[in-house]
Amino acid sequence: MSNLPEISTNFDEFIKEGVVVVDFWAPWCGPCKMLGPIFDEVASKLPTAKFGKVNVDDAHELARSYQVRSIPNVCIFKNGQLVDRIVGLCDEHELASTIQKYL
Repeated sequence: MSNLPEISTNFDEFIKEGVVVVDFWAPWCGPCKMLGPIFDEVASKLPTAKFGKVNVDDAHELARSYQVRSIPNVCIFKNGQLVDRIVGLCDEHELASTIQKYL
């Protein structure tokens, strides 16, 4: 289980400053379960970014507003604006290198 915060209730506040990485996921999604430890590992290695999770089953409207149609769906925000995303399972290197472009 991830130690990263569930941010659907304070989403706008959470993403408004700096580089923020959000994992849109669901507990029934196999690839999401596989991404979980990778996401946690990258979070521990990139302390200048903030990381959070959104369970799409509990936050349908939020997922829809960011056009999350497939999961896992990792969205990268900079100062409140969506700047990039990775759809589907990725490895640690791909995730970290994508985030580092915005740090």
